[in-house]
Amino acid sequence: MANNIITFKKYIDQLDDVYKYSSKTAVLETSPALVTQGANAGEFVIPKLDMDGLGDYSRNDGYVSGGVDLKNETVKCDFDRGRRFTVDAMDNEETAGVAFGRLAAEFIRTKVTPELDAYRFAKYALKAGTKKAAALADGVAVMQAITAAIGTLDDAEVPEEGRYLFLTPAHFNAIHSLDTTKSRELLATFESRIIKVPQARFYTAIDQLNGKGSGEEKGGYKKNTSAKDVNFMIIHKSALIQFSKHVVVSIFRPEENQLADGWAFNYRSYGIADVYENKKNGIYLHTAA
Repeated sequence: MANNIITFKKYIDQLDDVYKYSSKTAVLETSPALVTQGANAGEFVIPKLDMDGLGDYSRNDGYVSGGVDLKNETVKCDFDRGRRFTVDAMDNEETAGVAFGRLAAEFIRTKVTPELDAYRFAKYALKAGTKKAAALADGVAVMQAITAAIGTLDDAEVPEEGRYLFLTPAHFNAIHSLDTTKSRELLATFESRIIKVPQARFYTAIDQLNGKGSGEEKGGYKKNTSAKDVNFMIIHKSALIQFSKHVVVSIFRPEENQLADGWAFNYRSYGIADVYENKKNGIYLHTAA
């Protein structure tokens, strides 16, 4: 089994690159230096920091004692999904590897990444510190809404550096087409941290299909019946706990595969998407009315 995985390793190693290129939320990924694998499968260890503010200094008593609490907390992954691929029997492992590489890359681009993005946005929408709902009829309305959001984040002392603006292509184009000094200045506020998100990934809630039940055989996800369309979100990266892994757990040769005459690949994507309770003001959500 190990030899099989070694043979396909050069294709497996490319899966993370495909994810990073096609994902809208990959830019929010927590540094691997801050997240370690837990003792059990599906667990991560993350640092959490809390501290007291300043107190009065006294010439007689000196400094007021305060608390600084830095602890490592074990959290369970809240996203854990997988699929088995089957590639028809090939002449040799190399041609099977090429076929697998194409299949896996396309699967991540068209199935894994959209669901991961949709799941994360829905999770962050649920825990956003500020939530607004209104119809945005034109570019001016979009500009006004984003300007108000910036003001709210400024008042909450959320650092400008590290803020990301996620918005639908329609709303981005509405601002861009104004082509005014104010519209250009607004977009320049975020520098290169503006990311267009397809509406199909931008809901306040989704349902994940189990891939085997009646009506859910295709797997994937769909918009929850009570969900709203998201117009835009401004997210400060430090507010999030976001980490993901994309792994091929096992590979079976055609002669080992009892279900079909072909190569079988067991793929798994798991991770966590959550918000630090004391940093939820770093997320601003604006939805349709």
